[in-house]
Amino acid sequence: MKRKTITHAARLLCVLALAMSMTTAAFAADPPEPAQPSPCYPTAVTRSEDGGEIRKMYDLGPEDDPAGIPRSDFEQEGYHYTLTDLLKQELPANESRQHTETVSMPSQSKDMGAVLALLPQTKEFITEDGLAGTLALKLDTVKVEVAGYGSSTKNLTATRTYPGLADQDTQYIPKSITDNGHSLTLQTVNWQTEGDGHFTAVASYSGSATSSYVKGYTVTADYAGTVSRINLNKIRYVAIFEGTALEPAPTEEPGDTTDPGLTDPADPTAPAEPTAPIDAPTGEKNNVLPVVAVVVVVLLGGGAF
Repeated sequence: MKRKTITHAARLLCVLALAMSMTTAAFAADPPEPAQPSPCYPTAVTRSEDGGEIRKMYDLGPEDDPAGIPRSDFEQEGYHYTLTDLLKQELPANESRQHTETVSMPSQSKDMGAVLALLPQTKEFITEDGLAGTLALKLDTVKVEVAGYGSSTKNLTATRTYPGLADQDTQYIPKSITDNGHSLTLQTVNWQTEGDGHFTAVASYSGSATSSYVKGYTVTADYAGTVSRINLNKIRYVAIFEGTALEPAPTEEPGDTTDPGLTDPADPTAPAEPTAPIDAPTGEKNNVLPVVAVVVVVLLGGGAF
């Protein structure tokens, strides 16, 4: 009798161990998701003048995964852009070409000597797609243009003397005069008495003159030369995005708005009846049920321990 009790106890321990192992397997974590490729960043971006196309260039090495090139839509400066093509270009080991760069700068003088002092004979340049080189100034392309005009106004005054007048009557005094090409108007008259009984009038005139002047100058010049780079087994991918102009958002009329989720579809004016949340069975619960069933079957099959 004692041996039978021990046998049934051992059987019970085995069943419990089996149940625990199956329960652990039921609650095991899901396998990890595959690693995402590292994002790629463009080496150059160009945009058409009308905004209808954007090209993003990616120069990738052997260790880079092109799957990391962004392909999703985006919005920029009033346009919605969608990827339409992804080009693959084999880059040569050494790449070079002729390049011309135009520079512009302000100047306070149009004197060519002062202008050339602003322009170095050579300049280092890097193009938008990453080629670099030393470019030389082309003297025949140097131009100086007026950047803008300003105006200034100054007050003018003049005095005139009119002697030998019979009496102090302003009808003998001119109401306006011309002085150095500018028209002046009479302001005041001072009278002086002469020894013979006549009068001298001292008249004061005033006016204004407006003149224009050059605010400054703009200097432009071209630099030309060879630009190059070493690609080191690079492959270029060009992502082409086409853009469509965004429509302006419609303005909503002020007023109360009703949340569609809070109304009854049969009667939009009536509030919807609240619904009780429904507990969805989880995967863990479904996995535990077979384990419990196995334990029950084994216990029943074992008889009365």
